Amino acid sequence: MTKEQAGLHEQALNKAAEIGISSQLDEVDNVEVDIKADPFKLMTGEVDAVQIKGEGMVMQQDLRMEKIEMQMGRVGINPMQAAMGQIELTKPADGTAEVVLTEADINRAFNSDYISGMLKNMEVNIDGKPTTIDTQEINFTLPSDNKVGLNATVLLRDSNETQQIAFTAVPRVRPNGQGVVLEDVEYAENKELSPELTNALLEKSAEILDFSNFDLEGMSLKINRLDVKGGKLTMQAAARVEKIPSA
Repeated sequence: MTKEQAGLHEQALNKAAEIGISSQLDEVDNVEVDIKADPFKLMTGEVDAVQIKGEGMVMQQDLRMEKIEMQMGRVGINPMQAAMGQIELTKPADGTAEVVLTEADINRAFNSDYISGMLKNMEVNIDGKPTTIDTQEINFTLPSDNKVGLNATVLLRDSNETQQIAFTAVPRVRPNGQGVVLEDVEYAENKELSPELTNALLEKSAEILDFSNFDLEGMSLKINRLDVKGGKLTMQAAARVEKIPSA
């Protein structure tokens, strides 16, 4: 196989993977797959490196990633399938990934029908009295001090009164690396409206930031570390790839 032929094969494999990944998403701004292979290694089923980049990727239930970059090296593929423009891994591949979520991404998920519906018609205690509430709007912020902020507008159904709940919390990687949880809650003016409401908001935050929600078919991520800075939540992760979707 000549270098020119190998280059054409790489382009065909790249395009097949890009179409396959895009087909799993509700929306996507851009997906790029870059497969690097020596012509002779490709004939024997070995790829030198695979890079996957995605921007504006919307998964199920309005979960959106601003950006993902995944790198893998020395990937084994089925050469017969590769000759037909398909990618079939002969064994799982390991790599690294960086995922970026913005404030807008997280707020989009919080205020989606799926999540906001779970925060309505809630029975909680406020000032020691059982009350039914609807959470009307949530604003999630990512300041630059490795803390997150959460502000919610709540309607008390009995009195038709609206109140605000606001707190900051520290995001931490779950022990299993499968997501992010919020801990060390601090309330604005040291005022807690309702422990049940706070717990519900923390639970929904953990659900939104559960990395299994962002897994594509055959791909999984395990977070190693995270950073909050300038309106963005950036996570470094180990990637495990058992299958690269293709057209």
